[in-house]
Amino acid sequence: MDDVEITDVDDGDMPYHVEKPDIKNQDLSSLSELAGELLSQYGWHLLVVTVLVCLLIQHLKKRFSQSQRSPVPQTQQDALTVVRNQEAMEASRRRMQEELDAKAAIFKEKQKQQEEEKRRQKIEIWETMQQGKSYKGNTLTETPEADSSSTTAQKLKTEKKSLRSASYNPLAGDSGSTCSWRPGRRGPSAGG
Repeated sequence: MDDVEITDVDDGDMPYHVEKPDIKNQDLSSLSELAGELLSQYGWHLLVVTVLVCLLIQHLKKRFSQSQRSPVPQTQQDALTVVRNQEAMEASRRRMQEELDAKAAIFKEKQKQQEEEKRRQKIEIWETMQQGKSYKGNTLTETPEADSSSTTAQKLKTEKKSLRSASYNPLAGDSGSTCSWRPGRRGPSAGG
């Protein structure tokens, strides 16, 4: 509402006089007063918020422009790298399979050779048995040679026994006299 000023007049002859103030643009003045008051109280806060909003807008514009330009090349690059990786894996699998096949072929060949050798030895043993020769272990020998080899084996055994008895026995004592302690027999007794 309009501001009205009422004044008292001393003169009794004048009726009440109402003065109207000059009309001013009150909306702009109140806005300027309000803005000045806000800036004085929250000026630094408003400045910081304004700067942050501007930076956020610039960042979002850059991100939006990059996302519009780059998806096609990135997907093409990704597709190419996936294809290359798959091809490399397939090539390495083929190489590994070829190596495995080669090793398997070598193993089969060795197995065949071993089986052939065993078969040949069995045939030789059979032929020697047909001829009257004896077979001991893995060596083929004639009967007279077997007798001579058995006598040499007995000689070696007796030599080993004599060496054992002459060796040092720590339980026998230093002097080696006839009185020496010997441990008892192990195992169950022979009684009935």
